[in-house]
Amino acid sequence: MSLSHLPLTFDAQGLIPVVVQDHLTGEIRMVAFATNEAVRNTIRTGRATFWSRSRGELWEKGRMSGNDIRVLRVLVDCDADCVVYSSDPHGNSCHTGAESCFFQALEGDTLGQASQQPQTLFAVLESMLEARKTSTGKASYTKSLYDGGADAIGAKIREEADEFARALGTETDERVANEAADVVYHMLVGLRSRNVPFRRVLLELERRLGTSGHEEKRGRSPEAPPKPVV
Repeated sequence: MSLSHLPLTFDAQGLIPVVVQDHLTGEIRMVAFATNEAVRNTIRTGRATFWSRSRGELWEKGRMSGNDIRVLRVLVDCDADCVVYSSDPHGNSCHTGAESCFFQALEGDTLGQASQQPQTLFAVLESMLEARKTSTGKASYTKSLYDGGADAIGAKIREEADEFARALGTETDERVANEAADVVYHMLVGLRSRNVPFRRVLLELERRLGTSGHEEKRGRSPEAPPKPVV
């Protein structure tokens, strides 16, 4: 069946580069190529579809491995010659088994060691805070919080949140930003202490989008403690 041509600029081989991005974290997962049919199939099914140049056929990411990529929307650049699959990736995206294909860094004229290197600031912070778990309490403030457990971490979060709240009313924008950074930092320590990834928080915020505060509250179980609503 003949497919009408999408308003995209394909190369001489009928291909267009596709960047796959985690729509929650902004992390780039992989880059591949797609044909007109592959992009149309992606839009129709919501599953990332590409063109395999080595096999000469369409391929749907994750059909065999289970590491599928759910595409929420297809973004097009200013020249319409490159697209982004804004996605919700499930599992690892790289054929090496890494979460992202971009796990190396160019250091001068050479590539850094083949180990996963966080792309985003939040990922860097999570990686750093995880590493602090094995530090000594004297050398690491973060490790001392871990050693203090939930009570110590919770107390610091309450303290920093109070300072942030007071800064909102009377202090400069710079102080507000500084106090907010303290709250976020200690929140991330609390999440890492429970091994809860920040992406899970973003998923919960996404779930609440478009839901009124009153409706969200009515949907909670009676035993659930109050939660802030976006």
